[in-house]
Amino acid sequence: MASAAAPAQAGGVVAAPEYEEVLGRLSSLITQKVRAHSGNRGNQWDLMAHYLKILELEEPIARMKVIHVAGTKGKGSTCTFTESILRSSGFHTGLFTSPHLMDVRERFRLDGVDISEDKFLKYFWWCWNKLKEKTDDDIPMPAYFRFLALLAFKIFSAEQVDVAVLEVGLGGKFDATNVVEAPVVCGVSSLGFDHMEILGNTLGEIAGEKAGIFKKGIPAYTAPQPEEAMVALKKRASELGISLQVADPLEPYHLKGQHLGLHGEHQYINAGLAVALASTWLEKQGQMDRIPINRTDPLPDHFIQGLSNASLQGRAQIVPDSQVNSGVNKDSSLVFYLDGAHSPESMEICAKWFSHVTNDDRRIPSSTEQSQSSKSRKILLFNCMSVRDPMRLLPHLLDVSTQNGVFFDVALFVPNQSQYNKLGSNTSAPAEPEQIDLSWQLSLQTVWEKLLQDKGTNSANSSDSSQVFASLPLAVEWLRKDARENQSTSFQVLVTGSLHLVGDVLRLIKK
Repeated sequence: MASAAAPAQAGGVVAAPEYEEVLGRLSSLITQKVRAHSGNRGNQWDLMAHYLKILELEEPIARMKVIHVAGTKGKGSTCTFTESILRSSGFHTGLFTSPHLMDVRERFRLDGVDISEDKFLKYFWWCWNKLKEKTDDDIPMPAYFRFLALLAFKIFSAEQVDVAVLEVGLGGKFDATNVVEAPVVCGVSSLGFDHMEILGNTLGEIAGEKAGIFKKGIPAYTAPQPEEAMVALKKRASELGISLQVADPLEPYHLKGQHLGLHGEHQYINAGLAVALASTWLEKQGQMDRIPINRTDPLPDHFIQGLSNASLQGRAQIVPDSQVNSGVNKDSSLVFYLDGAHSPESMEICAKWFSHVTNDDRRIPSSTEQSQSSKSRKILLFNCMSVRDPMRLLPHLLDVSTQNGVFFDVALFVPNQSQYNKLGSNTSAPAEPEQIDLSWQLSLQTVWEKLLQDKGTNSANSSDSSQVFASLPLAVEWLRKDARENQSTSFQVLVTGSLHLVGDVLRLIKK
């Protein structure tokens, strides 16, 4: 999981020495092998039982009241909504999600707040020292994500949460979170094509892998799915003798005029699944008076409060650049639109969202009132992991944007900052950019230019329509310079293709 090596200091602030040391230790668990490599012993599923024994976690996990969620798209949002509903209902919550954007502690939320540094350090050393003492050549240290999942179980059991909401990291059947043998309820968010090098090439294969979290006797819900995926999910459910129920998307009237805390039309699908999961959990705790009476009436107030207060960074997030939008350049406007979309379907959703919010000037956060005559420049800032096929991503983004009247003036391709750093080192570009391998970014640029050519929208000179930068700070500096020099123009930058890129941009512009 080398790609997970996003530097982890909050808001670009250099972490304290002990925290840096811990991040360095965590970095040592990141395997350089691709995730699909079967020879990575530390990633072998059968080792999880040994780790649980070493950490004395079998009993605590058996007692934990878990909501377990898998899926391709929206599983993080579904978990966030579910946790927020149950917190608004008065319960002490734990939430484990991935990846983090700026700080590894984002993965562990207690009562809706990232775990404190003190608690994180305490539980980290407890797990690290026990595992270091008992692991050897036969039972190596767990790989990065497995360690983080084990740490989550330790945190949630020690903190005695009422409910632990767990987002599957990858797949389902062999995911580290799937050591939970008796969750209270399971959910599957929308399925699509992602991580095909590991999970399979058809929707059926992918769905079969995700359905690996289903358990005998445990209620299971799914968001509406394409038929091929639904068939595979139902097949696994019937093998286990459980009924798989489809959670209907919410309608705006369910919220009595309130808005969902996470933006975008697709969030009504995730919120519908979250309502089903939270309702079932409450029912299993005997809290019948707190659940919706039916699917047709507006939701109870604590459900609406939870759904409207939910927050998740890097998903349909709008951040004005404080450097450009302040000081003497009152008319300058540089706004980043961040969405970690990285599958074909989520690319389309992202493009619809960006088109919607940028075509509607009232939604653009700006230091000044937008005059009717002000110009806007739409810019794409993109990267994706090399295991992903850009021909499955960029055409969806371009087509949907074009259909919605959005045309990108220029596309910028950059490597993720995180590829330069270990988990804990401070975010900086390498001293000698010419040594950086930009072949992947150049191939993304080639795909983009070919798409523009096919549409007949590219200019004679490709440097006008796209650029490759050796590092993210160089690209952001170029954007800031352009915005300052063109003060009557609003620069609207869509950052997408990778959650790691989104995290890198957030860290850089919040410094």
